[in-house]
Amino acid sequence: MQAMESFEAGQKNGEIATALRISERSVERWRRAWRERGAAGLLSRGSPGRPRLSAAQIARLERELERGPLVHGWADQRWTLTRIKTLIGRLFHVTYTVEGAWRLLKRHGWSWQQPTRRAIERDDGAVEVWKKETWPRVRGSRRRAVPGSSSRTRLGSRCLRRVPGPGVGSVRLRSCGCEAGALGEYRWRG
Repeated sequence: MQAMESFEAGQKNGEIATALRISERSVERWRRAWRERGAAGLLSRGSPGRPRLSAAQIARLERELERGPLVHGWADQRWTLTRIKTLIGRLFHVTYTVEGAWRLLKRHGWSWQQPTRRAIERDDGAVEVWKKETWPRVRGSRRRAVPGSSSRTRLGSRCLRRVPGPGVGSVRLRSCGCEAGALGEYRWRG
């Protein structure tokens, strides 16, 4: 109601917009509504996204969802948001977006659930036996982490030697490329 008091005081739209931290266009719209309908024109009309289904319709929708998709002509037992949106349209002749259908369901306590994908023929006992007995043989042992080369044609050497570094008295290690490195040994060359 600060805007109405400012209108009555004769303030300009720019001053009101700055004081209320809104756009001048909003102030113009409010001033026009105030001129045409008085204080009633400035009252909020509520959220534009008000529910389009009544409580009785929501209850019916929940009953229909519990009956399952097969009853409503779909081939499997999965409710998707697109199917629920279509069902709402068929039952109540009201259109919802997929996101709107999700918000409606969430507002009424429904939650998203992902089915576990398992074959009907699955034998859990056989799976456990396979994991314990067969998988370790198939997987094989892991190689030890060793320094190497990213080149396929020239393997990295594990034989290291000291070479002069860039500074006075500094030393760095460099691979010498000998065959000992291919055997997996670490040794120092002087």
